[in-house]
Amino acid sequence: MRVLVTGGAGFIGSALVRYLVLEKGYEVLTVDKLTYAGNLASLKLVENSANHRFLHADICDRGAMSEAFSSFRPQRIMHLAAESHVDRSISGAEDFVQTNVIGTFTLLEVARAYYAGLTPEEQAGFRFLHVSTDEVYGSLGDTGLFTEQTAYDPSSPYSASKAASDHLAKAWARTYGLPVVVSNCSNNYGPYHFPEKLIPLTILNALDGVSLPIYGKGDNIRDWLFVEDHARALDTIIERGRIGETYNVGGGNERTNIDVVRRICTVLDALVPVEQPRHELIRFVTDRPGHDARYAIDATKLETELGWKAQENFESGLEKTVAWYLDNDWWWRPLRKQYGGERLGIIPTQAQPAAAV
Repeated sequence: MRVLVTGGAGFIGSALVRYLVLEKGYEVLTVDKLTYAGNLASLKLVENSANHRFLHADICDRGAMSEAFSSFRPQRIMHLAAESHVDRSISGAEDFVQTNVIGTFTLLEVARAYYAGLTPEEQAGFRFLHVSTDEVYGSLGDTGLFTEQTAYDPSSPYSASKAASDHLAKAWARTYGLPVVVSNCSNNYGPYHFPEKLIPLTILNALDGVSLPIYGKGDNIRDWLFVEDHARALDTIIERGRIGETYNVGGGNERTNIDVVRRICTVLDALVPVEQPRHELIRFVTDRPGHDARYAIDATKLETELGWKAQENFESGLEKTVAWYLDNDWWWRPLRKQYGGERLGIIPTQAQPAAAV
């Protein structure tokens, strides 16, 4: 099985690549632009594998993508390349539109041309999996779950760009017959997570004994999914999912942000004791614009139709995650020099109009 993975040096992408190469034994071509969140160190475990190749390229580069398709001859495309941090999208939306929308369009067009040149037998086995987020659905109230039928209602530039890319993928399936499947996942966490997101940032700030900032009152709720469970889900979806369908992937682990941070402090205090309990480092800061109140995924379709189940609950997954960061400072310490944890997502002050003359 030959699989082309875009964004394979990122957080979720690298977990998927490691799974496909080491567990499944597939031949994998990883394509990544290596922006700030793409890290070749995340592929260290597969860098010497005979069944893995890496291509440094931008999915917006149609020529490079066409060459990758024609030379590698993939049977599956697993498209994860995306700008993904809400806070960064608030202060710099252009990169999100370029990569998430234009990049997805480019990849779909290249895949369409490639698919047209396959034999009927090859076409029958070809699949394009577009990987997305639950944030496209907007915000839930106190009750209810996102299902595959939930109407889209994105709140941030990030989620709007992902919603647009979802619609493109589904349109290419309906209009051109490209065998596309779409997945929408809840918040991921685990090893190799760039330390701008809540869990890795909290772990590293707590280790350094610095402030642990939490937006608003910390009562925003997310459904947490261990990244290695997600990798298995994606392989299951592209293997057995029905063409043109959407599958939601969730861990069934709803937690408020304040509870997540407190749990990290408790785990760290047990593993690396300090005099001052780390929860005393918590500081509440002004909420971010458009902050969705609650996400929660109904993964029934994936579980019943395709037989996937999460192997980690939040407690077991978080303990594995904290332990990994304690044991792998070779990976994250260089990144802390690149991004020290300063607040992102501040809306830029608009330039004042020039005075009339």
